[in-house]
Amino acid sequence: QEQLVESGGGLVQAGGSLRLSCAASGRTFRTYYMGWFRQAPGKEREFVATVSWNGATRYADSVKGRFTISRDNAKNTVYLQMNSLKPEDTAVYYCAADPRPIGTDSSAVDYWGKGTLVTVSS
Repeated sequence: QEQLVESGGGLVQAGGSLRLSCAASGRTFRTYYMGWFRQAPGKEREFVATVSWNGATRYADSVKGRFTISRDNAKNTVYLQMNSLKPEDTAVYYCAADPRPIGTDSSAVDYWGKGTLVTVSS
């Protein structure tokens, strides 16, 4: 059974850093596009970043220059390094996987983790 498990969320002060991890199991996600979305209270799930199987990346404008997505195919794990965090980054962060390129439409993604909460205090 395919499974994506996020970890690394928590409480951090504004300006701080966190690194999220997403461990994939149950199938070979190495050729899949992987990504991160987030959902703040009362808001829709929004795209954060994506990485292709060969390392090509794309980011939402709101996180560009502050967040870095990467993957370790040997470990079937994708990471999201978040620096210079702001209170508006507070959300549940979800790992996503799909055999097709991941865009901004969360409804088109095949596989999801259960999420990890990131809270940034001011």
